[in-house]
Amino acid sequence: MTPGPEDRAEVEGEPIVRDKRRIDPETGELREAGASAAVGEVPDGGASPDESGPEDPTAGSDEVADLTDQLARAKADNYNLDQRFNAYVRRSRAEVTEARARGREDVVEALVGVLDDIELSRQHGELTGPFASIAEKLEGILEGTFGVERYGAPGEDFDPGVHEALMHSQSEDATSETVQQVLQPGYRVGDRVIRPARVAVVGPQ
Repeated sequence: MTPGPEDRAEVEGEPIVRDKRRIDPETGELREAGASAAVGEVPDGGASPDESGPEDPTAGSDEVADLTDQLARAKADNYNLDQRFNAYVRRSRAEVTEARARGREDVVEALVGVLDDIELSRQHGELTGPFASIAEKLEGILEGTFGVERYGAPGEDFDPGVHEALMHSQSEDATSETVQQVLQPGYRVGDRVIRPARVAVVGPQ
């Protein structure tokens, strides 16, 4: 078959012009239906196979709602994680503070016997010379660094929370339970009693 002008144009890469007029301009006759239709032309009333149907109007809104829900969940997870981290930091700081306090209390408790000997020697006038200087330095360190306080004095109102009664007597002059004599001083760090003051108490008859 001899190639026509259109075939030669396709081969040579030239533009193809198709006459789509229904009436032949040369003969004046009506052309057959579809005779001049271009290649790939979609018949009237048809739909191109490449054309997609109308989009679902709810598809976009559903996607937005899903993304919004995911964002809200991510924010909630981040908030919960932040709260757990803050609680962990607060708990860790409290534990560190408590551990330091326990360490101080353990040191003081271990030295209570030494402090008793120092105070007893002082009361009997036996704390002299270099030993007096060492004792003062030790007491100064315990008081300044560890917050140790020695307490207990005659005439104080008896408080079972900070005093331990080793002796008890009655007197007509007493109007309340009072510390008559301090047998061993008490020691505390802040509000924490390391050892209560051991005292003799006098009360009304």
